[in-house]
Amino acid sequence: MVGIGTIINTFAVILGGILGYVFQRLIPTKIQNTVLKAIGLGVIFIGISGTLSKMLIISNNHISTTGEIMLIISLSLGTIIGELLDIDQKFINFGNFLQSKFSKTNNSKFSEGFILSSLTVCVGAMAIVGSLQDGLNQDPSILITKSLIDFIVVLLFATTYGIGCSFAALPIFVFEGGITLLAVFIKPLMTTKMLNAISLVGNSLIVLIGVNMLLNQKIKVSNMLPALLITVIYIVLT
Repeated sequence: MVGIGTIINTFAVILGGILGYVFQRLIPTKIQNTVLKAIGLGVIFIGISGTLSKMLIISNNHISTTGEIMLIISLSLGTIIGELLDIDQKFINFGNFLQSKFSKTNNSKFSEGFILSSLTVCVGAMAIVGSLQDGLNQDPSILITKSLIDFIVVLLFATTYGIGCSFAALPIFVFEGGITLLAVFIKPLMTTKMLNAISLVGNSLIVLIGVNMLLNQKIKVSNMLPALLITVIYIVLT
């Protein structure tokens, strides 16, 4: 069923916020940090396995690879475009804009938790790639994995900011649902080769999300998102 990933992700955020609110102050910061790093490790392996599933070819007990050049070109050109557009900073600016609007009307932890949780669960390669995969391949696996991550992250946020974190389910439903619907409409234009290429590049970006979580880095994965478009262009031209 197309869109099931978005539905699961939406309810995961709602449930995480509610449980975090109920169990406020019962989860020590040390445990929070350790759990987030453990999730990061899991995300890295999910991304690697997804990438290798589209890159490795096993035939007659012989292993070969495909798509390496496409991956390098897509990531390189896509990152250049993303850096020139500074997509990551635009996301940050948008978050600051929301923060200023909310602080004018309600300077409460409810608003802070809503904004922080919304930006965390909506902004990122995993949401975009997962929604595309759900719409194009009817495969919600990435969004289901993301749902587990979001559940834990929002739960941890809610222990500090309260029930407002649960309302991040609203923007995530609109954001991921919109991308999934768009993917359904463009699916007739997509070839199997193109879908595999998008999945390969998308999963490589997911690896970096895990690295950010595990090592507390700030790799600007958002600035690499144009690589998905470059991948489509590369397949069309080749």
